[in-house]
Formats: sequence, structure tokens, C-alpha cells
Amino acid sequence: METLRCHPKSRAYAFLVARDALVHPVCPAPGSRSLGRASQELGRAAGAFFIPSSYSVAACGVRHSSFSSPSRLLDRLVRRYAETKDSGSFLLRNLKDSERMQLLLTLAFNPEPLVLQSFPSDEGWPFAKYLGACGRMVAVNYVGEELWSYFNAPWEKRVDLAWQLMEIAEQLTNNDFEFALYLLDVSFDNFAVGPRDGKVIIVDAENVLVADKRLIRQSKPENWDVWYESKFDDCDKEACLSFSKEILCARATVDHNYYAVCQNLLSRHATWRGTSGGLLHDPPSEIAKDGRLEALLDECANPKKRYGRFQAAKELREYLAQLSNNVR
Repeated sequence: METLRCHPKSRAYAFLVARDALVHPVCPAPGSRSLGRASQELGRAAGAFFIPSSYSVAACGVRHSSFSSPSRLLDRLVRRYAETKDSGSFLLRNLKDSERMQLLLTLAFNPEPLVLQSFPSDEGWPFAKYLGACGRMVAVNYVGEELWSYFNAPWEKRVDLAWQLMEIAEQLTNNDFEFALYLLDVSFDNFAVGPRDGKVIIVDAENVLVADKRLIRQSKPENWDVWYESKFDDCDKEACLSFSKEILCARATVDHNYYAVCQNLLSRHATWRGTSGGLLHDPPSEIAKDGRLEALLDECANPKKRYGRFQAAKELREYLAQLSNNVR
């Protein structure tokens, strides 16, 4: 173990970091954005908490009328925010001004530590374990090699990883807590695989949008109950995704996570580091001849039927589970 200490001006706390930790930046470098302007934006007296589109936005519908308005998501963020002396407080107004501003600036500039604390790995969420923060840096545990390292792994291994990825997409979309966590940046570098248990973990949670599905059902915004189908994006760049944050925040049934995993990781449309074909490239001849896997992947990435992705994702999870069991 080694002690990592912050510069006094960083207003952060010293903490212990395991040697197998990964460290990522939390906030922007000084001068990259006027803190005075950001403070003015964050200090508005009422209305929806809004961060300009150039920032990563962690939460839908967080309101701050003196931050006393009820919000399940805001309560969860404040209650689990570790960088305060009174960690566990239920109300943002109970925090000191400096702690409140630190939390809000973190939410504005890089919400990753808030996502990792609010949806921790020890409660079953598929994220790397949060260890602490120091100034503009956040430390998480080292999980293992990135998913990209398994691109040419044996077929049996790739099938298991693909099944886990679809299970992650399902868990983040539908869970007992009624929070939907949408992955806005999906690439082979944002996932890692444990060397011992082979478990797939999200190691980059900087671009995760959290929506309170219970709140959506209660507030009933326009078209809230219309199923939302993400649009396939056949762009000429790697890891492309097409989405609307406004729609993701206003619909109760969304296929975004299935679309993101299928298009950018599993299907023939996935491209990364000059390669194509996705994680499930070059299947055994009997599976290729059967054609079911390719059909499900295509429908999941670029559906031809209305709401086809929802059904294709369900069937793909079941089929991958079957293949994974057959090769063990």
C-alpha cells in the first residue's frame, strides 16, 4: 500500500491506494473551463439541473431548488458520495458549501466517481471498484486485461464474454432498482476481463447516463410509454453510437444498451483498431451454416422489424447462454 497525497489547493483528501489500482482524471485541468461560470450555472436557485452538452451528464432529472426537492437519484448520489466528512448524509443541504460544490462540479465535468460510488461493484453492479479520489484523479481497482486482448481468443472464450456483455446490457437496462444506466461510449477498451474468474467489468464509466425509470413512469413526460428504438449508425469511424440524451431521459422502455453492445462489440458492424467482424467473428462452421447467430446479431445491431432489437437481444442472450454451456 502507498499513500497518495493531494496538493492543498485541490481540496481533496489523502487516501490509500492499492498498488494494483488504475488512476483516471476526474475534473478538467485548470483553465479548461471558467470555474466562475460553472459556479453560476450550478448555483441557479431552481429548475432542472442542466450541464451543457459538451460535458458528460451522469443523471437525468436531478433538480436543485436549494437541493431540497425530492429525487431518488440525487438522494442516492449524496448518500454515497465518499469525498465528504459526513458521508452518508441524506440531504445535499447538509453538506458544507465546499463539499456541495465539489460534488456538483464532479457531476458536471466527470461523473465517473459518482457512478462508481452510487452503483458499486460490491452490490453486484458491473463496474470496477472505486478506491478513492485525489484532486482531479480517481482510482479504481485493476480488473485485468482489456476486452480487446480477447478479440482472437478461442471461440469458447469469446462466446462466454459475449454472453456476459449481453447480460450487462440487460442488467443496466432492467433491474429491481428501476434505474437505467445507459452506456454512451462503448468500445473494446472500456471493458476488462478478470484473469481468474473471467468476469467482464466496465472499467470506464465516464460516459454513463442514469435515468430513473420510476420517476419517468410517475411524471409521464410526452411519449414516455412509447418504446424507443435506437437508430443504427453506419458511420466511417470506430465505436460510433447514435442517441438522444433527452429521449433516453424521457422513455421507460429503451433498447440503447443492446444496440450499443451489438453494434460496437459483437456484430460484423463492430470496428476497432483497424479490424472488423466483432468479438464473434469467424464462428465454427456448423454455427455459421446454421445462420441463427448471424441473424440475431444483425437484428440486434440493425433491426429490420419494428421493435425487433428487443426480441433479438432476448433471443441472443438465450442462444449465447446455450452455446456457452455447450462448450464448457
